[in-house]
Amino acid sequence: MRLRFTFILFLFCGYSQSLLADWYKQYWDIMGTRVGVELWHTNPQTAKNAITAVKKEMQRIDASMSPFIKTSEVALINREAASHPVKISRELFKLILKAQTLSKKSAGVFDITFASIGYLYNYREHQHPNETTIQNNLTKIDYRQIQLFPKTSSIYFKRKGLRIDLGGIAKGHAVDRCIKILATFGVQHALVMAGGDSRLLGDKKGRPWITGIRHPRHKGKYVVVLPLENTAISTSGDYERFFIEDNVRYHHIIQPSTGKSATASQSVTVLGPDATTTDALSTTLFILATRKALKFINTLPGYDAIIIDKQGVLHFSSGLEQAKRTTKK
Repeated sequence: MRLRFTFILFLFCGYSQSLLADWYKQYWDIMGTRVGVELWHTNPQTAKNAITAVKKEMQRIDASMSPFIKTSEVALINREAASHPVKISRELFKLILKAQTLSKKSAGVFDITFASIGYLYNYREHQHPNETTIQNNLTKIDYRQIQLFPKTSSIYFKRKGLRIDLGGIAKGHAVDRCIKILATFGVQHALVMAGGDSRLLGDKKGRPWITGIRHPRHKGKYVVVLPLENTAISTSGDYERFFIEDNVRYHHIIQPSTGKSATASQSVTVLGPDATTTDALSTTLFILATRKALKFINTLPGYDAIIIDKQGVLHFSSGLEQAKRTTKK
């Protein structure tokens, strides 16, 4: 059934501290995106310290996991792992292991080695690899060529030219880490976001957090508005980092099987208990054909999805469809 878009425009929660003195927020740029935190606390200094701790954690994870920072662990992996096993932090090892698990579960649809071709795209400069270059490098995209050694927390590439990029999972991990940090400060009501990945701690002091899924072709308009609490939500879309050339949209979500920008969807949003998983799942479902994406998410208890396919048609996972029917009654 084809659903018409309902354009719902709303204002994100952005209360002035002069009106609600116990709400504190800060936004900044890191990890190639906009990140931020909003929280409620009775003690201004504790709130300030909590935000500072979140900021430091985001910086720490970026310094470790950005492929663009030469001193990062991921950059070290990309330089040396095809020559010898590279020992890495336990945190990064576990995150790569989680990515590999999802790669197996999705039959390679989610694959951090997409970077073996993905690094050849430059969206700011409107550059993309030609067909010959893609075909010559396509065999380098293969998660099965990553070998992990749990006892030593080491990683090895079994194929030369392999690269990894954790862009489809690291921001969600950062969000989850920051939520845990806020809890240590006694924070019970908060939002942490990094690009399209957010996690909500509690509600908004008696009211739900209001989160909108933006229209992928009309900035400032929203197709769905969701009242949420105590949940994670991630959106992957073809409208953030992209350029159009000869009527072809080149964007940053690369389909591993082709080495090209995925075309099945315009936007995919996933809801679930943790942002690390919703981040990775939104990328996975974005690449899959809509019917396969819905079938896949419906096998995962506790997770739901909203898909806007390439024609702009809205689709809901079975859990959300059931919630819609219950609400109508």
